[in-house]
Amino acid sequence: MTLIVMGVSHKTAPVALREKLAFSEGEQPEALRSLLTLSESVTEAVIVSTCNRTEVYASALTAPLGFETVRQFLREYKHLSDDEIAALQGCLYIKQGEAMVEHLFRVVTSLDSLVLGEAQIIGQIRRAYMTASAAHACGELFNHLFRQALEVGKRARSETEIGAQSVSVSTVAVGLAMRIFGSLEERRALVLGVGEMAELTLGYLKEKGISRVTIANRTVAHARELAERIGGEVVGFDTLDDALCDADIVISSTGSPDYVISMDMMQRVCARRGDRPILLVDIALPRDIDPACMELDGVFRYDLDDMGSIIDEHMQEREEEAAKVEELVAQETDAFLLWMQEREVTPTIKELYGKADLICDRELEHACKALKTAQDGEVSEAQRAVLESLANAVAKKVLHGPAA
Repeated sequence: MTLIVMGVSHKTAPVALREKLAFSEGEQPEALRSLLTLSESVTEAVIVSTCNRTEVYASALTAPLGFETVRQFLREYKHLSDDEIAALQGCLYIKQGEAMVEHLFRVVTSLDSLVLGEAQIIGQIRRAYMTASAAHACGELFNHLFRQALEVGKRARSETEIGAQSVSVSTVAVGLAMRIFGSLEERRALVLGVGEMAELTLGYLKEKGISRVTIANRTVAHARELAERIGGEVVGFDTLDDALCDADIVISSTGSPDYVISMDMMQRVCARRGDRPILLVDIALPRDIDPACMELDGVFRYDLDDMGSIIDEHMQEREEEAAKVEELVAQETDAFLLWMQEREVTPTIKELYGKADLICDRELEHACKALKTAQDGEVSEAQRAVLESLANAVAKKVLHGPAA
């Protein structure tokens, strides 16, 4: 059995391509069932899909068969065109065996994140694993692998300072707003979505003294639940035009497969706003805001690919801690590979010991018969015990090398 991963991330593909492979949490169970029934070559799988990556982790009979099955699954399940397949071909990365395990541990410790040290990735990996487990896509191998991965993530945060001065895509988005507007005390913000990223963003906006916050969501009841916890006004998407006219800062993080803010919508809004500038920050994948909106006067639009310069400023502070996490990842990778090796050889060792026991029993009976003939009398219990102890000692010494 071989461990493999195939995917794209912010390091290999722009957001326009990454969103082609994005999986919502709701569609993952069906997607996993589709993958596992596509070919008998893939026996276990987990899909990790965040705003910065989509990765398919799988256990396969062989690496070539596994990679081909995952490619076919992505092509068919996402209905990719020939042009999209060609564009993605150079962006997909594949890893197997030790490299796959090391990659997963680097992902869960945030070493491979857009924002080094961000805390959300552990929860994202946990949800991906729990979703796969509930869909019966994980067996003994992946249960052990992903549970260990989550422990590695926890250790990285508890044993190093990788998470000090917490930074995330949400904090970077709020920092971007502060760069453009300065103080947020007299500004009005509109947050689209009610998921984890939206809730984190609302919290950071409140910390920075935002004057007024409006939460917009397709399901208004869900927006009200978030407003009760964090504070803010609530609107539905049916009045989004009005909310956009009122806002200075818009941060969008919904799970919509289509644009929530279209070019036509922003043209209408800009006609009503006059010369008042508006900042649109899109931290969703797939994207929520039509990229064409940046062509409009007074509209400043940023997405995940535009945040690199801000994030880079935080990198130098964490390089020393990152080196410590790299050491932890190397140690834990070795530990998992040792467990996997022992798991594979345990049945063989058990079989060897079972055969040795049968041989010892058979040879013990032969020896007792020979001794009975030699001494012309029955073999005593003490004599039998000595012969049995001798046979077992020889067997254990012979098997010690292969079983060690």
